[in-house]
Amino acid sequence: MHYLLTIILLTLCLHAKTADFSIVIDEPFNNALLGVTEDYDRSISAVGFIKTYKNNSSKSDATYTNAFDYLSSLSSAHGSLIHLVKVDNQADITLRKSINLPNFSEAVGVAKTPENGYFVGGYTLDGSLVVLKLDSNANIISKDIFGTQNQDKMNKIVPLRDGGILTVGSSVTSKPYSDNIFNGGLGLNDVYLTRHSSDGTRLWSKKYGTSYDDIGVDAAEADDGSIMVLSQTNSEKSKNISIMRITQNGDKIWIKEFENKKNITPYKIIKLRDNSFVLSLTQEDDRNKEQIKLLKIDLQKNILLEKVISTTYASVLKDIKEFNDGKIVGVGYVQDSYNTDGLAMLLDSKFSMLTQEHYGSQEYDSFNALSVLHNSQIGVVGVYTNKNSQETNMWIVKLNRNLSMAQTSKTEAPKSKTSNKPTNFYNELLNIFKDEIAANKITIKEDLSINLIDKNLYFNVAEYELTNKQKEFLQKFAAKLLPFLHKNRVSIGTLEVSGHTSSEWGTTDFSQRYINNEELSMKRSFSTLSYIFNNQNRESQKLLSEMIKGSGLSFAKKVVVDKNEDKEKSRRVSFKIILTN
Repeated sequence: MHYLLTIILLTLCLHAKTADFSIVIDEPFNNALLGVTEDYDRSISAVGFIKTYKNNSSKSDATYTNAFDYLSSLSSAHGSLIHLVKVDNQADITLRKSINLPNFSEAVGVAKTPENGYFVGGYTLDGSLVVLKLDSNANIISKDIFGTQNQDKMNKIVPLRDGGILTVGSSVTSKPYSDNIFNGGLGLNDVYLTRHSSDGTRLWSKKYGTSYDDIGVDAAEADDGSIMVLSQTNSEKSKNISIMRITQNGDKIWIKEFENKKNITPYKIIKLRDNSFVLSLTQEDDRNKEQIKLLKIDLQKNILLEKVISTTYASVLKDIKEFNDGKIVGVGYVQDSYNTDGLAMLLDSKFSMLTQEHYGSQEYDSFNALSVLHNSQIGVVGVYTNKNSQETNMWIVKLNRNLSMAQTSKTEAPKSKTSNKPTNFYNELLNIFKDEIAANKITIKEDLSINLIDKNLYFNVAEYELTNKQKEFLQKFAAKLLPFLHKNRVSIGTLEVSGHTSSEWGTTDFSQRYINNEELSMKRSFSTLSYIFNNQNRESQKLLSEMIKGSGLSFAKKVVVDKNEDKEKSRRVSFKIILTN
């Protein structure tokens, strides 16, 4: 299929500049992006769907005995395909890929895998659920197409702490096949949850519901591994919400129903750093317009805070996230009598609105999802409609923390300043650690990587716990490094702590050697990272929480001397300072 790729630098507000980080991908028919995540290389990946069309102008020899079969043949001529888009910091598209499945399908969300790939969740248009595990180039590693014999739909994909995912959706209530579809009715919906492991294996699927229509909307994992599930119940008289707490295995702990005289619609639930939860809802006002409602609840189903944010127009926050300082950022849409715009809103920890911004054209535009990036910018995806068009397009934007439109990194700083920055930092680090360098304890490279070369700083075979000598060195090392990080915090995006191993493990099986050493390298990284973090004051811990990152590289970067592996020197940790763009 020939793609028409268009990067439009939008003038979305009075002060918009030609370098706004805003990408519109214009394809035939209605298209949308519904999920977004940040990749390990700091690029942004988004998923959604595009529409395809098959030219059926040629005559077919098929003979149909009834109208239903004929209509089914026509519907296969066009439909949706799961689609993934990846963009870099210059707002250039670096990857686009459609996933061809047996039936037309749409993606609803994306989560990162430890291997820098993706979990993509969605559903086929004939009522099956889909979970795909993809590599970093969007090639399928595994796929699971599942569901009931009835019509199923997925609404959210939720990443879990064990590297797996939970999918949240709904399923038509099961009925015996002997039921006459017109006499017995189609049945009401139930909440439908499924958990997959980190390798893509389906662990369990369960349904929950009342005698009314129940729709699973979203979920969030608590610190103890239990899961809070947000759902909606529709009856003839009202639309209400429910919160259900379940165990890791899907067993119900409790359920709390919220009844309200005015219709309530749920959109999102997130866990805060204090292990409480925030719900993004809307509540109809006296003019029957949706107004944003936020609700804070704890694990014992106590309501901690509740607030309605009334605005002039109908407003919705489809997705929300928490910043490190407790502020809440949300995206969705705002709607008046004439058009709909993408909405971004910043709130304090008490749900008081600090600022809001509207983005879009004179037609229909909406933000669907957001990801808070490593540098506190915000990656946002949704739909954008060109002037006088009836078709939505895929839309990716990047916002600053104050909700202004971010600029592409091509114009953020003159080249001379950007190119000099690593050199200046390199020279500064050489001066800070001149004693350690002279004593042959560390080396520092111009790419701002720091390698430990003293034999007392290496790990013994198969060990990851720090020795007293390693702890003594790390304490002095951190005492010099932290002031440097504080001073240059605006320019530094990440302090990476990588664990390494030698290649042996007592087995000739390559896969087993790699996996065992990968686990060991991650433990070495974690023991180093946690020791440095735990021995800092609160201010330094807050700084490190925003920039420190641990990784395990197994024996991928083993030390080689004269074409031979130096196994002792390979058992180490290394540091690298990565600058913002």
